[in-house]
Amino acid sequence: MKKELIVKNLNINFFSQKKEDFISLTDIAKFKNKEKTGLVIAHWLSTRYTVEFMGLWEQIHNPIFNVTEFRNIKNESGSNGYILSSKQWISKTVAIIQMKSLVQSKSVKKLT
Repeated sequence: MKKELIVKNLNINFFSQKKEDFISLTDIAKFKNKEKTGLVIAHWLSTRYTVEFMGLWEQIHNPIFNVTEFRNIKNESGSNGYILSSKQWISKTVAIIQMKSLVQSKSVKKLT
């Protein structure tokens, strides 16, 4: 079921699937830049804090998470010019289904 929040005059979609809640990062990114939401998300994914959070979450919830590749990404994250897309995160670390559902969703803008 798709729902919507309004935050600072911005519509943010979210939906529930199998008792899990998903929020549209694309809608949130519109607050920063309406035309280049993909770049906003890629830059956010590339920050060290975001990478550390996602890595910790995956280590807790994903038994096949590629910790070695995660360490490589973590070491590069935050450095000038480093960009991480959701597709790269999934393919390199064997990230769990939550991120995969974002990439496969027809209602969410995909990063390439």
